[in-house]
Amino acid sequence: MTAALAGVLGWFLRAWPPHEDEALALFVGRGSLGHVLRTVLFERGGAPLHFTFAWAIVHLGGGLTALRVVSLVFAVASLPLIALLGRRLVDPATGVVAALLASGTWALLFHGIYGRMYSLFLFTSLLSFLALFAALDTGGRRRFALWGVAVLAMLASHPYAVLVVAAQGLFILVRRRRVREAALTLAAVGVVGAPFWWADIVLRNRFDVGVGGGGPRLGSPTSVLHYFWWVSGDFSAGHHAWSIPVLLLALVGAVLLWLRHREVVVLIGCVIAIPALAFMLATLNSTASPEARHLIFALPFFSILLAVPLVVLARLRPPLTGVLALVAVLTLVAGEVRWAHEKTPQLFDGDPASEAQSRTAAGAWLAAGNRSSDVLLGYEPVYLRAWEQDRSFSGHVLPRADPALLASTLKDIPGPLGRGVWVLDASDTTNLVERQTIPLVLPTPGSGFEGRVYGPFLVIRSRRPLVTRARYLQVSEDVMRVGVRLGIGDADINLRTLLRAASRL
Repeated sequence: MTAALAGVLGWFLRAWPPHEDEALALFVGRGSLGHVLRTVLFERGGAPLHFTFAWAIVHLGGGLTALRVVSLVFAVASLPLIALLGRRLVDPATGVVAALLASGTWALLFHGIYGRMYSLFLFTSLLSFLALFAALDTGGRRRFALWGVAVLAMLASHPYAVLVVAAQGLFILVRRRRVREAALTLAAVGVVGAPFWWADIVLRNRFDVGVGGGGPRLGSPTSVLHYFWWVSGDFSAGHHAWSIPVLLLALVGAVLLWLRHREVVVLIGCVIAIPALAFMLATLNSTASPEARHLIFALPFFSILLAVPLVVLARLRPPLTGVLALVAVLTLVAGEVRWAHEKTPQLFDGDPASEAQSRTAAGAWLAAGNRSSDVLLGYEPVYLRAWEQDRSFSGHVLPRADPALLASTLKDIPGPLGRGVWVLDASDTTNLVERQTIPLVLPTPGSGFEGRVYGPFLVIRSRRPLVTRARYLQVSEDVMRVGVRLGIGDADINLRTLLRAASRL
C-alpha cells in the first residue's frame, strides 16, 4: 500500500498547478536560515519546520517539485505509522485496513502533493501518539524524553499541534497512570518549545484570533458539529449520499471499541473534544476559520473507527463475510478517490495545457527583464516560474493578505525602491467578456508602464523605479483598480490591503 501510494502521488506530483502558499515558502526560504526563522517566529508565525525544509530545498538548488517531494515523503511515511497506531490500539488487521482507508482520502492525497506542512503535521502527530503509548506502556525517562522530542517536532510543524498536545494531556489525566512523568515532560516541552508558542501568538495576532470578544465565531455547538461533519466527508468519501452510511459505520466502530477497548474510545473522545471546545470558545474571523486540513491529525483515528466494524465483519463467517468486508473496503476507497477528484479536479487533471504554458511564458518574460530591485505584490505562481528560470529574480515580495505585514515588509526593503511588478490572474474569472477586455487596458507605449497578456494573466511592470513607499502604494492601488474594474481574481482583496497598509506608513 505504501509503495502504491508513493507511485500515485509521484505520478500526479506536477499536475496540481503551483499555488501562492508554495511560492511563499520558497521565496521566504531564499534568505539565510536565521532570516527564515526570524521571519516565521517573529513576523509571520506558522510552521518553522516546514519553512526550514523549504530553506534547505532552495539552497540545495531545488524548487517547487522538490518542495512537493517533501510532502509526498511524509504522506507516504504516515501510512505505515497509521497501521502501527491501529495495531497498538486494536489489532494488526485493523491497522492495515485503517491505513488503506486513509490512503484514498482527499486529505491524504491532496496534502501528499501540495507543498505545504500538512503531511508533515500528520507524520509528526502520529510519531507523538506512538511515542506517548510507548512511554505510558513501559515508562522510563528515555521513553518520555522521546515522546517530548516527538511533541516538539509536531509543534514545529503546525500551530494546531497545540490541540494535539492538549488532547494527549487530557488523555493522560483521564487514564491516571504515569501522570507525574508525563507532566514533567510536558513542562519541559513548554519551556523548550517557547519559540513555537511565540510563533503561534504571532500568527494569531496577524489574523485577529482571540477568545471571546468581538468578531464572528465558529462558535455554537451547531456550527462546530457542521464543521466536524464536513471534516468527516474529507476524511472519507465526501458528503451527501455517503455521509450517513459513513457516520453510521464510524458509530458502530465506536460501540464495538467501547465493548472491547474502552481506552481507545476515551482517547478518540479526547482528540475530538479538545478541538470542539477550542472552536466553541475561540473567536475566529473568516480568514482564520479552520478547514478539514487543520484536523488532519484526527484522520488516523477516524479511519480506525471505520476499520473496526469491517474487520469484525470479515471475521464473522469467513470466507463469505471476508469477501463482503473486502468489497465494502474497496467500495469505500473508490468513493474516497471519487470525492478527491470531485473536490479538487486539478489534483488529477492539472491545469489546461494553455494555462500552464501561459504561466510559464509570463514567468519567462519577467525573468528576461528582471532587476534585483523590483518590488513584487503577492506570492504569485508566475513569480515562482520566473525565479525557477532565473535564480537571481527579485526577492522583494510583499504579502497581499495582511496590511500590517505588507507595511512592515515594505519598510524593510532598502530604498530607493525599484520598479513595481503586478500580476492580475483571471484564471478563476468565468466571464469571458471580462477576459477579452484585458488587452484593452494594457499600458500604452507612452505610459509609465509596460505589460503583456499571457492567457488569463495580465502582467504589468513600471518602466522606471517608483523610489518611495508612498509612490509604490499609490501606483499599486491604481493597478488594482484596473483589476477590480475587470473583475479579475483577488484585485479587490489586494486593493483593500494596500489601502490599509498605506495608513500604517
